[in-house]
This record gives sequence, C-alpha cells and structure tokens, in this order.
Amino acid sequence: MNEQVLQRIQSMYGIENWSAGYFDVNDQGNMIARPSNQDDRWVDLKKVLDHLVHEQKLQLPILLRFPQILSNQLEILTSAYKDAIQQFDYRGKHFPVFPMKVNPRREVVEEFLRDSGRLRVGLECGSKAELYAGIAQEQMPETLLICNGFKDESFCRLACVGVQAGKRVVIVIEKLNELKMLLRVAAETGVCPSIGLRVKLYTRGSGKWASSGGDSAKFGLTTSEIMECVKLLKESGREGHFKLLHFHIGSQITDIKRVKNAMKEAARVYAKIHQLGLDIEYLDIGGGLGVDYDGSKTRFESSMNYTVQEFANDVVYTIQAVCDEEEVPHPNLVTESGRMMTAYHTILVVSIREEIETFADDQPEVEIDEDDPQVITELKWLCDDINGKNYLEYYHDAIEHKDELHTQFNLGLISLEDRAKGEVLYWEVCARALKESEQARVPHEEFEEVKRVLAAKYLCNFSLFRSAPDSWAIGQLFPIVPIHRLHESRLDFATLVDVTCDSDGKIDKFVDLKDVKETLELPEWKENEDYYLGLFLVGAYQEVMGSYHNLFGVPNEAQVIMDGADQFRIAKIVPGSRISDMVSFAHYDAQTLQSQLAAKIQERVEAGCLDPATGEALLEQYRAAASWNTYLD
Repeated sequence: MNEQVLQRIQSMYGIENWSAGYFDVNDQGNMIARPSNQDDRWVDLKKVLDHLVHEQKLQLPILLRFPQILSNQLEILTSAYKDAIQQFDYRGKHFPVFPMKVNPRREVVEEFLRDSGRLRVGLECGSKAELYAGIAQEQMPETLLICNGFKDESFCRLACVGVQAGKRVVIVIEKLNELKMLLRVAAETGVCPSIGLRVKLYTRGSGKWASSGGDSAKFGLTTSEIMECVKLLKESGREGHFKLLHFHIGSQITDIKRVKNAMKEAARVYAKIHQLGLDIEYLDIGGGLGVDYDGSKTRFESSMNYTVQEFANDVVYTIQAVCDEEEVPHPNLVTESGRMMTAYHTILVVSIREEIETFADDQPEVEIDEDDPQVITELKWLCDDINGKNYLEYYHDAIEHKDELHTQFNLGLISLEDRAKGEVLYWEVCARALKESEQARVPHEEFEEVKRVLAAKYLCNFSLFRSAPDSWAIGQLFPIVPIHRLHESRLDFATLVDVTCDSDGKIDKFVDLKDVKETLELPEWKENEDYYLGLFLVGAYQEVMGSYHNLFGVPNEAQVIMDGADQFRIAKIVPGSRISDMVSFAHYDAQTLQSQLAAKIQERVEAGCLDPATGEALLEQYRAAASWNTYLD
C-alpha cells in the first residue's frame, strides 16, 4: 500500500492520533493491534475475526478483549508517577487502585491484580456487591481496598469481614451519619477499618462530568462537616484509624489547569488536617485522567490537552510544593484512573448487514412526458445540465422547485406520480451538486447538510444501548474504523444504525481531528461478503452501563493474546446472551413459556387445525430457539 493511500486512511480515521500506538493499518488494508507502541508483536484483526467466525463459529457482534493492553496501560500509569516522584524527590509512594464500577468483569479485575505486588495495585468498590467480589480477590497486604459511595450498616459489617480476612480496607466517609454508624459497628464488633474522609472541593473539573465537583457535588463533606468528623474521631479514640483524605472533581477532565487547581486545594486541606495532630498517610486524588478519544489533544469533551506524564508531574509537584510550604509529610498518592486503565483494551466488532437505501439510490431514470407539469420538466433540465461551474446555482434552483412541487401537490394540482417524479429529480440534482462540491478545491459548507441527508445508512448487527450506551446517552465519541478493506478507494458517506426498534439506535457523529463529522467514509457494502466494523476504546463503562433494550443481550467475547508477529491465540471465549437468558432477565420462565405454547398447540391439534406431527415440530423449533443468540444470524 503506497504512502498516498496511507495518508488518505489516516486523514479519514485519524488512527495514529487516538490509538496510542495500539492500533494501525497493514499493507493489506487491515487493522492490526499491538500490546504496546514499542512491541514487535502484533496481530491482524481480520485474521482474528475470520478465525472466530469461520472456524470457531462465533456469531457477531464480538467483543475483542486484549489483556496485554490492560497491563501496558497500568505500566504507563505507574511509570508516569514513578518518574514524577523521582524527578521531584517526592517522599510518598503511588498506590493505583482500579475502580470496579468502570469495568467489573472478573477477567479485567484479575488482570490488574496480577501486578498487585510489583505495582501495589488495589481495588475501589462503590457498592456492597462490588465489595463482596473485591474482598475475595488476591491482593498483596500493602495494597488498598477503598470503599466509596453511600453506605449502610451491612456495608460496614461486610468491610469488617474484609479487615479480618487480612485486607487493608479503607472506608471513605461520604456524609457525617456514616461515620457515626461506622463507629457504632466498630464498637460492637471490635473491628475497625481504616477511615477516609471525602472532602468537597470548591474546584470543579471540566468536560461532561464537571458537575461531579464543586459546591453542588453529590458526594463529599463540607469544611464544617470535616471538623465535626475530626471531633467525633478524637472523642471515640479512633483518630488513629483516620488514614486517608479523598476527593474527586470528575471523570475525563479535559483541561490540565483544573487538575492543578484541585491539587493545590486538596493538598492544603490535607496539610491543615495533618497539623491538627492527625497522622494521615494517603491522599486519594480520585479519577479524572482522560482518554483522547478523538486524537485532537484539546480541551474538547472527547479529548484532553495533556499527557499521562504531564498529569502525574502536575499532581506530584503541586502536592509536594504545598506540603513543603506547610511543613507536613508528603502523603502516599492514591489514584483511581479507571477510564485510562481500561478504555483501549476492548474493541466491539460488528457486521454490516446491508445498506438502507437513501433518496438518490437505485432510482430509475425519470422519463419526461410532454404533459408533465412545468416544475418537473425544469427539475429534469437542471438534473441533465448541472456541471462544475453551475452546480451551486442549480442546487438553489432545485430547492425552490421542490417547495413549489409540494405546494402544488397540497393544492391538488399535480398527481402522486408527478410528486414522485419531482422528488427523484430533486435528490438527483442534490447528489450531483454534492459530487461537484467534493471535487472542488474547497468544498462548499452549504453541502454538509446535503451530505448528511444523502449519506448511506449501514445496518449494523449490534445494539447501541447494550454495547456503546454513552454514544446515545451523552454523545460520547468513539473511534469507528473498518477492520479491513481500508485500502479501497470506492467509498460511501455513511451513518450507522443498529438492530433495535428504536430511532435513537444510530451513530451519526464521528471523530475528526478538527471537528465532529456527521458522516463516516466507509468502503461500499457488498452483498454476501464479510464486512467487519470496529468500535474502538469501548473498554471503560460501556459493558457495565449497557441496557437490555429489546432484550438484546451481551455479545460474544474473545480474549486475544498476541504471541509474535502476526501470531495470536484465543485465551478464552465467553458466550454471549441467549434468548433463554434474556427472557429470564425479564422474569419469564422458559419452561413455563414452553408449557404454555404446548397447551395452545395441543388445542389446535384437537380442533383439527394442525396435525400432531406438525404440532410437535413447531414445539421443537420453539424449544430450540431458547438457545439462539439474541442478535441477527
């Protein structure tokens, strides 16, 4: 593949901008994946999909999970803080914890905890269910099990079980009554976890989750509540258990300036509390470290204007400067950077099933009769005579004629057949004008809306609400790239629609270096040929926050290990949801449903509407359907 084609691919999809070195294109026009940007191992994703689909008989959509990318992201995070600590002679340690809310899948959690000893990786739990799972995980004694979120008495008692099992549990107090409850449980059981206080900072983050911080934040204690907590701890003799101060100003922080301001404020609060005689060991800065989904490296909400190393440097330097000024020890730093740790490691691969025709597609050529209305003959003339010099003028004329066409139809002056002719001609003028505009040195902005309307709609075999819910709910941009055929020059402008019966089940916003595109350049759909499309960077939040709209279940999953240059092995296949799983989720019992249908079929047989053999065949087909995948075959 020549350099010009590679430049065209990069221009269309921006792979080198958002991929962090994990993904690229090979000479065959296929996407490849690497364990890291400096690793000689790689795998052709088309070959992986062909193996899974044609040899393993795995049905799409398929979630490709790359454990090696998880490990490398953790290494990047910890190395950044290690370098910053050495550079600034910081006298605390770094304790990364993985927030289970980001992706609670066992395969993800266990992959991070493999490095528990070497990199001091711990877990963060925000519910009793997460805590229940977290307590049983293998962690080194030095690592932390942070308990965030609102708590009740049973939560506190479960945390005490973790303490007795040898875990270093830290319960973060979100409101004053929680501390009173915890102290009561500790008095009854004789067991007390370490205690953290979550402070509500004045500083706010930036981007979609800026409201997570500031005065109106959902979580956190005010300054007066912090002082009351300190008083309660001293009165109960538990001040020695107060080990951590926590804050969080929002996920996906886009502007590094907000990070610096938050660190100054939090470090000052830590220093003042330490000066009250409380030996706090940890400062938990929460999450917020962003992911550059669109590759623009800006303050745009799907990007961020800093690197991981710059983030770590600013955290370490700012906290150190305040602590030295206040003459207090440097605290150990706890980070909860779950999005950065997990986003890159997962690709959702969907199949494009067909193209939903647009206005100008596959329409027969309009033949003009001498008795056709003048508005139609004029549209035909515009269509036949349009060229590179007059396309803008003719496009404007066609808009006027379309309005006239509809006016005459509403007045009963033209027939339905005439209206159909006129509409076909109007959209043909639009399509030809758009083509001329695209060939111009500077495409005319007026045709962006025409491009969007005329864009092909590619039907993809997945549920947006299940597998990429943030795209629908908050307009999150995810990089979307064909897995193969990238070298082809014949392209469609397209948007994507899913298989749910919901008009919101579509993707019509796409990443771009300078803007947000409303259409995506894709190789043309060809009937009866494999067509794999990848949604990248969906490893954070999407799996756990997806819904079961229309009872579409979780997709099939394959864990891929890269062993060498174009060598891979499938470490594990996790089957997706079956129809029986999803009807059970909706509180139906599959056996009861089958019994009910059997009774109805028996009634039909006894009434002479069905013969017994046909009735039994229908019932057998219904029973077999329970094991079908919920997506299209």
